[in-house]
Amino acid sequence: MDERKKQRRAIVRAMEYAVAENNLAEAADLLMRYRDDQIALDLLLEFYSYLPEAREDYIKELRTAARSRGVFLLAAVTNLSAYMYLISSEGVEFHGALNQQYLDQDLLNFFGYHTPDAFQSRCADVGKLPYYEPLQVDRDICPACHAVTGELHELGCPVEVCPWCGGQLIGCSCRFDRLGVEVIASEEELARLEILLNDQGRIAYSPDQRPGFADEGPGIMVGE
Repeated sequence: MDERKKQRRAIVRAMEYAVAENNLAEAADLLMRYRDDQIALDLLLEFYSYLPEAREDYIKELRTAARSRGVFLLAAVTNLSAYMYLISSEGVEFHGALNQQYLDQDLLNFFGYHTPDAFQSRCADVGKLPYYEPLQVDRDICPACHAVTGELHELGCPVEVCPWCGGQLIGCSCRFDRLGVEVIASEEELARLEILLNDQGRIAYSPDQRPGFADEGPGIMVGE
């Protein structure tokens, strides 16, 4: 069975215990909206598995408080409150109620907020935060590594453009030619490749790079 289908089923089972019967239809509508979005599915499963207030509640909408380099800070707006979740392809972390307005300063710096007051001003009215759009329809976000327009791709992202030939970096032979190898099989070679890419000038994500689908290229064995 498809992993996302398994995840959706787990969310539905959790919702049956977490959501009041008269709110189930609205909660299910939100799940349907994000049915193929991994970021939202991870958040929904975390929320319904561990209700922040330990009482019946449901997520009415998802808002984007901040995002940077494939990491999202989302506000889950519920019937009772709004809760902050830090999410990336690495997992999801709960960061308390939005009205508590507490985040570690290092995390605020990561998202470009140099003081807690700056972040509080941004999130003072959760209704003014933009809705979180599914990654499949948000052209401003790389569908593979979640880099935002103008940001560098995560190394190994199948969408990244080769700065030497202009083709798809994981599909051309430039990386092997520059390293003088037939396959990238060690962390050291991967580090060398990153240096060479940076020296040449890596190409940041832009919406015109979006493919019909993202696949995995041949030749990189690290992490398999």
